[in-house]
Amino acid sequence: MADFRSDTVTQPCAAMRQAMHNAPLGDDVFNDDPTTLELQRYGAELLGFEAALFAPSGTQANLIAMMSHCQRGDEAIVGQQWHTYKWEAGGMAVLGSIQPQPLELQADGTLALTDIAAAIKPDDPHFARTRLVVIENTVGGKVLPLSYMRAVAALAQDRGLACHIDGARLLNAAVALAPQQGVSPQQMARELCQGYDSVSLCLSKGLGCPVGSLLLGSKEFIARARRVRKMLGGGMRQTGVLTAAGLYALKHNIERLADDHANARLLADGLQQLASEQPALKTLTVIAPQTNIVFTDISPALAERLLPYLAGHGINVTASRYQAAQGALMRLRWVCHLDIKRSDIDRTLSLTDKFASS
Repeated sequence: MADFRSDTVTQPCAAMRQAMHNAPLGDDVFNDDPTTLELQRYGAELLGFEAALFAPSGTQANLIAMMSHCQRGDEAIVGQQWHTYKWEAGGMAVLGSIQPQPLELQADGTLALTDIAAAIKPDDPHFARTRLVVIENTVGGKVLPLSYMRAVAALAQDRGLACHIDGARLLNAAVALAPQQGVSPQQMARELCQGYDSVSLCLSKGLGCPVGSLLLGSKEFIARARRVRKMLGGGMRQTGVLTAAGLYALKHNIERLADDHANARLLADGLQQLASEQPALKTLTVIAPQTNIVFTDISPALAERLLPYLAGHGINVTASRYQAAQGALMRLRWVCHLDIKRSDIDRTLSLTDKFASS
């Protein structure tokens, strides 16, 4: 079986399970779980922040961040496709009473700096108070470059706004950018965070943990965040059984993200070749990946046959229908991760070829 649905489906390896089994435990609500304290210390040092807080999910970590930066009636500038705006059940508005100001994404996944500047409200009682700029990196697998990240941080600082990174796959971006800058992925991740007030880092995506995220920021910010986490029901007890997995992942699973990127390119290249060779796949369009996520567009008629065929052979992939200029299309999302091996890519391509030839 090859499960391409998400990099959240990974299973902890034997060494990670052993680390979880052996973890010294305390009570995190009393702030004395030694494994959790060590993960928070290690994560903060890794990304260049003063402090960190463990949360059960990336959605909660982002909500904690926004509620720690903003008060009721404040506004956060976000992207139309940002996870914080579109995929977190409206939590910033429903639970935080924070008004989102969504902006259209550019083709490269960025928000135009001019659009961000134009969206900042003047100090007028008619308007919500703009308090926060949220950036996501990666965006659907697209990498926001270091120069852009620095430009957004500088703009926010110049306008007196806080800025937060939804860094669910920040380390994928760091692994992709590090060779260009001649630095390690860890150093690249620190550089991407420079100038930002907070960042959320998902441990249960490409890093392979079973659950959890880190929220990082200043000591003062994390003190506020801890109170918000409690309010949202995120205060847990013997969290060391979970945070031991996070520690293992940060120490062992960062560099290997490059394998996922290589597998994504291999999959994309193979599908592109099949589309050029097989008439049955002529409607298949491949969007070249930058990290570990491959998108392919196919006609709904082809999707009705291909998806059940793949599922019947243990190949799982997500798909969603959307309206393009040329008509309705199905977009398939293939996510590579530590449980997807080179052999899974080869088998998927072989089965797709067999399908097209039948």
